[in-house]
Amino acid sequence: MKSCESFVSPKSDYYVYSPSRNAHSMFFYPLYTGHFIYENGYHLYRDSYDSFLLMYIQNGSLTLEFEGKTMHIPSNRFVLLDCYKPHSYYSDSGWESIWLHFDGPTARAFYDSVVSHLGLSFTLTDPCPSLYRLTAIYDFFHEGKVIQEALISKYITDILTGFLIYSPLETGTAHDANVSEKIVSYINEHFAEDLYIEELAALAGMSPYHFIRVFKRGTGFTPHEYIVNIRLNTAKYLLKNTSLSVKSICFQSGFSRESIFCSAFKKKLGMTPAQYRSSDSV
Repeated sequence: MKSCESFVSPKSDYYVYSPSRNAHSMFFYPLYTGHFIYENGYHLYRDSYDSFLLMYIQNGSLTLEFEGKTMHIPSNRFVLLDCYKPHSYYSDSGWESIWLHFDGPTARAFYDSVVSHLGLSFTLTDPCPSLYRLTAIYDFFHEGKVIQEALISKYITDILTGFLIYSPLETGTAHDANVSEKIVSYINEHFAEDLYIEELAALAGMSPYHFIRVFKRGTGFTPHEYIVNIRLNTAKYLLKNTSLSVKSICFQSGFSRESIFCSAFKKKLGMTPAQYRSSDSV
């Protein structure tokens, strides 16, 4: 469909999609996608527009106002915006972009994670993979292809996952994420051994206090909570899939004493290890 908005070139086009019930419940899904050439003087303000907006600035620049902040966005940058909240963008020089309004059951969690990692607007060293998928979604509609909701959902997932694993060296947030991932890998390999906060902090090159804060910000758990969780998950697997005694499982899972193991297990699952083994719980 050709755009009839003021200050949008008639060469621009956009497409509207109504996702299926299955898409609503299990997929990322597109709502609107388009390729716009915004002319000098374009200005949009919305209180709310129930979706998330992903935009790639191909040429020109715009100004974005969101949550009390004003940002100048030049070309070759992505914008990821929570349109459920009041927002405004405009330009006195104009810009060209390909864009997608999308949503899905996990859209907000992905949005929050990406924005905390990269901010609302960001560049990538190699934008081509994300831009290729964004363009491919637009092309589904522009070229009249059969809409494959699962494939489009995969493209959106690939884009957002790519944003999450991108680690610009200049950001402290990305460095913190790398630290968390490094220590999580170490814990996963050594959880059955004695692990101390001071040792993990030294591996991260941080003071214990700072390390605990960084680790929790990156994983949602303190180091102690994460270690206990992986030990309990190991114990659950061994209880259900082996005939090892509870005492043997206690030590193989990394607990120092059977009483500590049983107490932690009951606190977390509401039953003793023996009760769990004979239950239908998984």
